[in-house]
Amino acid sequence: MFSLKTLLVSSSKVLTTLKHTNVVHVKRTLYPRRTPLFIRTDGRWMGQRHSSSSVAATGEDTFIKWFLLLIPVTTFGLGTWQVKRRQWKLQLIAEMSRLTAADPIPLPIDPLELRGLEYRRVRVRGRYEHDKELYVLPRSPVDPEREAREAGRLSSSGETGANVVTPFHCTDLGISILVNRGYVPKQKIRPDTRMKGQVEGEVEVVGVVRLTEPRKPFVPNNDPDRNCWHFRDLDAMSDVTGAQPIFIDADFASTIPGGPVGGQTRVTLRNEHMQYIITWYGLCATTAYMWYAKFIKNIKL
Repeated sequence: MFSLKTLLVSSSKVLTTLKHTNVVHVKRTLYPRRTPLFIRTDGRWMGQRHSSSSVAATGEDTFIKWFLLLIPVTTFGLGTWQVKRRQWKLQLIAEMSRLTAADPIPLPIDPLELRGLEYRRVRVRGRYEHDKELYVLPRSPVDPEREAREAGRLSSSGETGANVVTPFHCTDLGISILVNRGYVPKQKIRPDTRMKGQVEGEVEVVGVVRLTEPRKPFVPNNDPDRNCWHFRDLDAMSDVTGAQPIFIDADFASTIPGGPVGGQTRVTLRNEHMQYIITWYGLCATTAYMWYAKFIKNIKL
């Protein structure tokens, strides 16, 4: 009886203590050592959930930190790629310029050999067949300096006209080929407006080998029935004129006074890679600084 009375008194004291205490520190062996748990007077546990949320928040911050580092790394890679692209483009332009300025060679008629000679200067001799002229339009006269300035624009300034493509019978080869004699303004497209340039005798022509040209997006289809051509389709042009699918651009020195102006080979390629290099490296520097300030220096941005 005494023991029971003593136990009741002790229990009453513990309950009284719990009643007047908001939070009690409880140690449980089920949890790791030094991991405190707390219980409120309403019976809800506290402490462990707060610790878990803190760990989750720390992990999330770490993920965001390293994920955002991908931005300067990626922009640096894109800038480096544009450096290599610019070097490739400059080498390509230099090679094209070298081929168009090299000493001319006799025109080979082997299609496989011609396929590897685009932009190579060749020499032919023969007569023009003016009654089979083809007109590639609209075209503007080639001006490399102006085209370099206007590269990337949706429209360009200056006059427009056509390039006159005429079958040319090569007396030394015994075949007819297609020669782009050059540019004429739109008021000179009709042959009777430039009769002085319609030479009938045998002439020598130096030109640049060109291959067939695929139709670009938004370029209209060729209309052979109306003699209206928008891109260089050698097979279709050969079918209309009866010439071989061999095409050369006559150079400026082959221009006949009063006729189309030669030298209409465009060797200027768009080269805007320096702008891209500055853009990507600039973004890399900016985002790298912001990342460093935010996650290393803890500066509020």
